[in-house]
This record gives sequence, C-alpha cells and structure tokens, in this order.
Amino acid sequence: MEDDTPKALRQTSLLKVGSYGFLALWALVAAFPLVWVFVMSFKLPIDAFAQNPLDVMFGPHTAQKDSAFSIIDILLGGVFAYYAYQIPVRFYRTTLDYFVPVQNKNMGAFALGLSYVFILVGFAFYVLPAMSHVLNGIFQSISALSLLAKPLIGYTLQHYYAVWVENQFYIQFKNSLVITFGVVTISLTVGTLAAYALSRTASNLAIWLLIIALVFRALPHSVLVTGYLPFFINSKEILGPLWSMPVIGWFLSLFSQTPPTLYGQPLAVIAVLVAINQPFTIWMLRSFFMNVPKELDEAARVDGCTHFQAFRKVILPVMWPGLITTGLFSFLLAYNDYLVTSLLLDNQNQTMVPAISAYFNRETTATDQVNAIAAAASITAPLFILVVFFQKQIVSGLTAGAVKG
Repeated sequence: MEDDTPKALRQTSLLKVGSYGFLALWALVAAFPLVWVFVMSFKLPIDAFAQNPLDVMFGPHTAQKDSAFSIIDILLGGVFAYYAYQIPVRFYRTTLDYFVPVQNKNMGAFALGLSYVFILVGFAFYVLPAMSHVLNGIFQSISALSLLAKPLIGYTLQHYYAVWVENQFYIQFKNSLVITFGVVTISLTVGTLAAYALSRTASNLAIWLLIIALVFRALPHSVLVTGYLPFFINSKEILGPLWSMPVIGWFLSLFSQTPPTLYGQPLAVIAVLVAINQPFTIWMLRSFFMNVPKELDEAARVDGCTHFQAFRKVILPVMWPGLITTGLFSFLLAYNDYLVTSLLLDNQNQTMVPAISAYFNRETTATDQVNAIAAAASITAPLFILVVFFQKQIVSGLTAGAVKG
C-alpha cells in the first residue's frame, strides 16, 4: 500500500525505529508497575514476594494451595474478553435504534447498558466456569492434549475477600463515590456557566479573572487546606448565629437542628477540592467554548431562544466531548486525592486512597502488604471503565481543545 504522506513529512527508517522504540519503551515502563501489581494481588505472599519473577507470574505455591488457570481457561477467558468488548462496539448503536424509540434514547441507553453488564456478570460467574469445567474434563481425557488442561497459573481471591468483606473496603469506596460525584457535579456546573460567559465577553475583566484563577490553581493544596481548616473545626460556633435568625434559622433547622461541625465530613472535602479544581475547569472549558462559533448563539437567538435556552439546547450538545474530557480530569482529581482527604476526613468517612496507606501504618505482615496491593488494584477498575466507555468523546475533546484557545 502506497504511503500518501507528503515526501517532506515522511520519516526516515532510522527515525521510525527510534520513535517506535521509544514509544514501546515508554509503554513498557508505564504499564509494567500496574500489570505487576495486578499479578501480585492474585498470589499468596510466598509467591507475590518471590525473588524469581517466574514464580510471581505462575504462582506455583498458589496453584497447589488454592486455584489455577489452565491454558484452556486462559484461551476461553481471552475469547470472552474480546467479544465482551466487540459486541457493544459493533451492535450497541444498532440495537438501541431498533428497540428504543427516539424520545426515550437516554433511558434506553442506560437500560441497555445496565442489561449488558448483568449479562456479562452472569456469563462470567456461571456460564464461563461451567464451560471451563467441561472443556478441561474433555482435554484431560485425551492424553495428547492433556497438557492444555494442566494447571498453569495459580491465583487466589482471598486478598480481595479480605479487603472488601473482612476490612469493609466498600465503605471507603462509597465515600470516594460521594466525594467524586459532588466535585464533578459542582465543578462542571459552575465551570460551564463561568467558562461560557468568559468566552463570550471581550472585557479586560475576564482576562484578569482568568489570571487570578490560574494563580489560585498554582497554589499548593496544603495552602488551601490550611485556610479552610480553622473554619471547618469551628464551624459549629461560626454558623451558630444563622440558626438563631427567624426565617433563615427555621429553614436551616429543616436540615439540621444544630449547626454542623464540618471537619471530618465529606462536604468539607468537596468544598476544598472544588476550590482547587474550579480554576482548571474554567480554563479548560473556556478553550472548548472558544472553538464554538458565536454564530450558533446568534442563530439560536434569531430563532427565538433566550440566552439560557441557546446555551442549553444549542451550545451544550456541541460541547459534549469537552464536558466529558473536563469531567474526567475532575474525576481523577477527586478520586485520586490523598492530601486533602487524609487531613480533613476521620476514619469513619475516609476514602480509598488514604485507606490503602493504613495497611502499612500498623504492624505490617506480608499478608497485609498483599491486601494493600489488592486494594490498590481494585481502585483502578473504575478508571479503566470510564476511559473505555468514553474513549471516543475523550479523544474528540482533547483534539478539539488543542486546536484553538
């Protein structure tokens, strides 16, 4: 196949080898720790911390004491993973258009995605093990093919069970979801309105506001935490007068009979993380809004829309990839935060990232260390799901934001 790239832009063979080699090395260096941690989380401590890398990968002691995958199991799992990804990619849109009316597309898409998740879980936990048992039995009865059914890679789920059930890691997972949802919702709501207004004005005040926002974004997180901390600790005394006012006090008493102490509460962390994240959100969304032609606003106004209707019905649909991209960065900030959550939350309301470090704050055993590894591997799953699910919007948003702004 002939290369359509202009001759002046074509890379030399040496440059191709160098660039591809560098990318391969970077991918290996970046992916290796994550893959290795994931492998260790399914091994007994004697295999997880073995000096021989092959013992870590294959887990001979784990295979003897717990469970193991055969070559048949690995091939079957690979086929399942391939089609589990390919089926929604190829048939999701067609199925949605065929079964769901146009007026119910959003609810239909959610219901279809949820149904597919339940089907995958049922297939993975019931159908796949049954198929594996049958196939391994068949191949074991054939002497020439019995090697394919021989246990090869040992694995155990005891560390995940210890983390999620015995240590109740699901409580920290719930706290992380509450804080992350609050940060993403507030950041996108306020940031979208502010960025749209700043992108449609030529006032010098808008430039100064953006510069001030950038200065606040550059401040260390500990500075903001230190500034908020006295108010959170003394919030009960500071907010007390509001509960004494006639109308305001009656309204606030509907939610709480006494002024709350914000320290140790998720609301305090949400406020601080929004303050940290909001300047970045405004800057990023403004660059996306700058790429949207102002003629769209004018056309919507001519058709009878108000400013807010034009923003909601015309501009936001065009901005969807930018919102997804910005929302992902907001999600990562809140989901992966350690400093703010560890300083402002007590043990009862702690999130996942600081909770993992607690495994090393006590008298640490090898089992505790592998439990911490299993917990660390667990929290990466939502990130992969988000990236896979929104990959097209993310790529489209990053490309659009890089063109101008």
